[in-house]
Amino acid sequence: MLRTFRVLLILAFLSSTAFAQDKKRVAVLDFDYGTVRSAVQAYFGTDQDVGKGISLLLEEKLVQDGKYRVVDRNTMDKILKEQNFSNSDRVDAGTAAKIGQILGVNCIIVGSITQFGRDDKHIGGGAAAYGLGKFGLGGLHKNDSKAVVNVTAKMVDVNTGEILAVVTGSGESKRSGFGVGGGGGGWSGGGGGAIDMGSSNFANTILGEAVNAAVANTGQQLDDKASILPTVKVEVSGLVADVTGNTLILNVGSKSGVKVGDQLTISRKVKDVKDPTTGAVIKTITSQLGTATVTEVDEGSATATFNGSGAPKVGDVAKSE
Repeated sequence: MLRTFRVLLILAFLSSTAFAQDKKRVAVLDFDYGTVRSAVQAYFGTDQDVGKGISLLLEEKLVQDGKYRVVDRNTMDKILKEQNFSNSDRVDAGTAAKIGQILGVNCIIVGSITQFGRDDKHIGGGAAAYGLGKFGLGGLHKNDSKAVVNVTAKMVDVNTGEILAVVTGSGESKRSGFGVGGGGGGWSGGGGGAIDMGSSNFANTILGEAVNAAVANTGQQLDDKASILPTVKVEVSGLVADVTGNTLILNVGSKSGVKVGDQLTISRKVKDVKDPTTGAVIKTITSQLGTATVTEVDEGSATATFNGSGAPKVGDVAKSE
């Protein structure tokens, strides 16, 4: 009975691991908000990067839903900074595809904010008593407020630059209330400084509710598109860094796309063939020693079990089959 239980646990673990590896890897770039910049400045009293704020919320939504593996934002920003990509470059599908290849993802998600703001209506005012008996309140008015946020997101194939899908997420929130004289509903925006769109303070505002509704709507539609993404074959190429019996340590790891269970070819360079005119290497002749199955992986290295007729040594080449 105990043995059966252990077998079931192992099968459940392998199943969950396989599911995790099947999930497509995506990166979400900062959304463009140029078309709504004036509305953003009017609402907050200063320019705010709402494109980045919404892309961060969308990342969080996709991670929580679990349909994709999402590239860590800090890692992505560091790589993009090293490659000198600007925010304006990221909107273009062709450039997004190049970024996706650098990041090693299946798909890049780019987008833009097409509507962002609120519409307030004040009904009444003046000396109207509104039939409140002998206490008639002059200046009583009603506030009707509505916030609307629309987001368009595109899924870009990193190999071809083709736009695989376009989704549009919409969010709306309404509130009403009564005020006396100059009194208001108390839910206006405004204020200086950077706005944290992920904070509870912002989420509880009428505009924050609309933003979160738009992000949720966009995220759900992207989840529904997960099955259409192409599978990218990761080409691994590294070297044997250590040999202990049939256990090899390779100088490539998860950062290079190596996963537990991968089978790599272990070869040894025999000679380089050079162009007789330029002296440049035009082909490398190798001799295959055997294969190695990856058993452990960290960011910069992998442990693998060797199987073959040859005897591997430090410096031998490890490549995808």
